[in-house]
Amino acid sequence: MTTIVPTITTDDRDVYAQQIHDWAQFSKRVHIDITDGKFAPSRTLNCNQLYWSGVTTEIHVMVEQPSEWVNQLVSLHPDLVILHAECQDKSRLSELFKYLKKFGIKVGLALLPETQPDEVEDLIRIVDDVLIFAGHLGYQGGEADLNQLKKVEQIKAINPIAIIEWDGGANISNVKQISQAGVDQINVGSAIARADNPAEAWKQLTLFR
Repeated sequence: MTTIVPTITTDDRDVYAQQIHDWAQFSKRVHIDITDGKFAPSRTLNCNQLYWSGVTTEIHVMVEQPSEWVNQLVSLHPDLVILHAECQDKSRLSELFKYLKKFGIKVGLALLPETQPDEVEDLIRIVDDVLIFAGHLGYQGGEADLNQLKKVEQIKAINPIAIIEWDGGANISNVKQISQAGVDQINVGSAIARADNPAEAWKQLTLFR
């Protein structure tokens, strides 16, 4: 069964505080985006401003050099840290994944639309999770590129036990198609955050998955 996970993408401490509280009322898991204003054009809160309680948390790290952030990420001890295949530290990703795992943190690899699974087979084989990115990097509310769904079977062929996530443009009109393509987890931003009733929006998305 595909899981619907609410996303937090903000540079506003008050918005973060409200969403981390509210999302935990209806979801057992929360997906938090962090950006550096370089890899992604937007800038979010940084690691030392993040906190949570009572939810399983994953952090999607959209930064040029995750090696400079990894110790802060370890100190937060989320359940999962997702790093991008396209970052400047690409040659060190295997090392960074091993370091995170040493602290009991699961690791994920995010793929931008232009990155094909066969280009990063060695990394896909060693991660717990692969995130197919199909939206507007660093922002919520983008349109989903459903052509990216073709990557699902390619990823499964490389690493059959990896969790496959979808990130970008998921909403009530496409969540069923994304789910039926074999995606295990769909991260949802604006369709929940901008809803009049986020809890009800999340519930409706789970019914359509």
